[in-house]
Amino acid sequence: FTMETAIIIIGWLASICMIGGYLPQAIYTIRTRDTEGIALPTFLLMGFGSLFFVAQGILINNWPLAITNIITGASAAVITVIKLRNDARKRRNRAMASDVEKVAHQHPRNNQSQH
Repeated sequence: FTMETAIIIIGWLASICMIGGYLPQAIYTIRTRDTEGIALPTFLLMGFGSLFFVAQGILINNWPLAITNIITGASAAVITVIKLRNDARKRRNRAMASDVEKVAHQHPRNNQSQH
């Protein structure tokens, strides 16, 4: 059992932990489309961090690092796209509701029956 073997084992254990921690959030978000509690800047930074770690892992021939960050980076990208779409949809819905409310206030209904 050499130090190099220990380093490789530690790398793969870290990989399993990172993917195991990250993937459930991605799967939940994909299934439910619920992004209410997700901070967009956090996922953007994590996605870019993953890209840099992929590059580093390839450059230093550290496959646990590269593979982990390919998976977490792809997950971050999917969550970010869902978050952006949800936020855009919310803005459109708020704008439409605001427009409807403005029209309703401009044209009050006549509630009296006409005979």
